[in-house]
This record gives sequence, structure tokens and C-alpha cells, in this order.
Amino acid sequence: MEIKINAPVDMDIMKQLKAGDMVYITGTIYTARDAAHKRMDEALTRGEKLPIELKNNLIYYMGPSPAREGRPIGSAGPTTASRMDKYTPKLLDLGLAGMIGKGKRSQEVIDAMMRNGAVYFAAIGGAGALLSKAITKAEVIAYDDLGTEAIRRLEVKDFPVIVVIDSDGTNLYDK
Repeated sequence: MEIKINAPVDMDIMKQLKAGDMVYITGTIYTARDAAHKRMDEALTRGEKLPIELKNNLIYYMGPSPAREGRPIGSAGPTTASRMDKYTPKLLDLGLAGMIGKGKRSQEVIDAMMRNGAVYFAAIGGAGALLSKAITKAEVIAYDDLGTEAIRRLEVKDFPVIVVIDSDGTNLYDK
């Protein structure tokens, strides 16, 4: 089934998504990879505020290549999500609505998703140039010194993803 959603997301809609659904996201999403997740975790440990609002938002595990002339971003393919697994349950408990990446997730992440009504989406690996066409604006908003791993705010239009693990814990990788 093909579904269009807006980001930030409505959690009632997230709970209706099922593993295997094709979803097109329009709105604002954020990027963060390993180094940014480590910094956010350290900030939370120190009791500091995060550089992004997690509630009802989506994080895309992606580090872009440099933008070509006239484009807001270069190739924007997903990175392996499991590298963020040790940080993800805490972020989900703080209101993160979902993640976009590739590859399997740990049981701890799946349990946190079910506890919080969150969803894990897969973007097509190897299709970064195609995915970048759905990104209309990109701006670094935190941890600029991390280069490609800096946190970015992306504006997307009909960004294509597949629900891999839904809020009930149904896992497309297991089917």
C-alpha cells in the first residue's frame, strides 16, 4: 500500500503503518549518524538540551556527498542503522517517532519502538542520487565540525521509504 505522510509526523498515523507499506514523506526530517548520536548521548548524560526536537520527528541515518551545482545536497543514500542501536532506545523514549536507514535493528530498538509507537523505515541503499532528488533543502544545524556526520535539517517532498519494522514489531526482514 502507498501512503503519503507529513513530517513532523502524527503518531496516530505512525501506529497505522504496517511492515511492507510504501510511504512518501513530505516535510522536515533530520540527519544524524554515529558521531552525532554519540554527541547527543553525551549531551543527555550531562543534562543538556539536544540540538533537535525529537518529539514526532524522524532521523535519517545518512551522510551526504557534496552538493552539485544547483542542488541542495549530493548523493543521499542511507547508512547501516545498527551502528546507532546503542543510542536509539533512549531517543525513542524521548519522543523520536521513527528512523530511516538500512539493515536490521536490535531487539532493544524494536522493543523501544513498540513501547513508543515508532516506526523504522528503509530507504533504498545504492540509490542515493535518486533519493537526493526528493530533498529540496538541506542545512547543517548542529555539530558542523563533524562534516558529513553533522546534523542536518532536510526539507523533503515525496521521499520514498518502506516500513520495515512497524510499531507492533512486525519485521519485514523476518518475513
